[in-house]
Amino acid sequence: MSKIEELIEKLCPNGVEYNSLDKVCRVETGEQLNKEKLKDKGLYPVMNGGIYPSGYWDEFNTDKDTIIISQGGASAGYTQFMTTPFWAGAHCYRVSLKNENVDYRFLYHFIKNNQNALMSNQVGAGIPSVSRAALYSLKMPIPPLEVQSEIVKVLDNFSELTAELTAELTAELTARKRQYEYYRDSLFDFSNMNYETKTLDNLCELITKQTGFDYSNSIKPSLKTVKEDNCYSFIQNKDFTGTNINLETDFYIPVDIAKRFPKIVLDRPTILVSISGKIGNVGLYELEEKAFVGGAVGVCKLKEDVLGRYALYYMMSKHGQKYLFSSIKAASHLNITVEAVRKLPIVVPPIEKQREIVEILDNFSKLCEDISEGLPAEIEARQKQYEYYRDKLLTFKEKNG
Repeated sequence: MSKIEELIEKLCPNGVEYNSLDKVCRVETGEQLNKEKLKDKGLYPVMNGGIYPSGYWDEFNTDKDTIIISQGGASAGYTQFMTTPFWAGAHCYRVSLKNENVDYRFLYHFIKNNQNALMSNQVGAGIPSVSRAALYSLKMPIPPLEVQSEIVKVLDNFSELTAELTAELTAELTARKRQYEYYRDSLFDFSNMNYETKTLDNLCELITKQTGFDYSNSIKPSLKTVKEDNCYSFIQNKDFTGTNINLETDFYIPVDIAKRFPKIVLDRPTILVSISGKIGNVGLYELEEKAFVGGAVGVCKLKEDVLGRYALYYMMSKHGQKYLFSSIKAASHLNITVEAVRKLPIVVPPIEKQREIVEILDNFSKLCEDISEGLPAEIEARQKQYEYYRDKLLTFKEKNG
């Protein structure tokens, strides 16, 4: 029997009282701080309706060690514990204790345990929000303070261990990625080799849209937001990085519409180059499933004299990235021209050498991807374990009468 179970058996064997949250705490909103006063850097974070600071300010209106809940916005209901002084904005709930029989950290863990329920009960057609009434209606168990204190110790320790694990795995992943990038860049240093350099338009059929026709506007009414039978994924520049291609896209296009633009249907190995916004983002589409390309993406269908993965890795290296970023045009948003992409130079060694480089980088990339996949999986497993025990520790039999 654990210490918590022993304390429950000793101090509250017949259950505990439950109180609605309005009997336990006060929930108040902060004070509006005009946007023009917000700074990128400052002494104190400004917490409003989001998960992260909306900016910084040189004054604070709330002391450290305070529970806050997002009142409005997409994150309404999100709960966190501020460990530094901060400015609470008009869309930030501050929680203060008014029941001397409740441990403040116990209260925090209880509200955090109900975070998903609060976020699922957002109301409002415009900016969603969580009302005080929704918060106050939560019924909270009030075990003896000695029991609360022991539960807080366990949950705080579990939370701290999870944070330490996340930091450790993230640091390892960052180090491996830097090592990979350094090795990749060195493999493409052909300064002492007499290899031919070709431009991308010598190696690919480069397309950005159907010649003479603005397909982007013409197909918008036909796009679906849910994938249906006989639809292709509609790939945009946020849906690819390297060999990682997301087919669960925002939009899908009926096959009969896509077939009107055969050049931008992805049906063979194709290099994708972001030409607006996410400059430098390069991908390789080599999936069996066909897809369709949205706007702001250069479509480079490969010819036979270069391996797709070789071209991809070269364009992702410092050599290709330096060229892409040097070709940026100043405009209302970052972009590079199709002509600049056409002229991107790539050193092309014999196919055997390309295969050798690709094999090395595939193995190294796989190692990094394994760590990348393992990191969120491990963190998610720890988080679920933590949430399971938190829910279990915060569940009590209710005392009759």
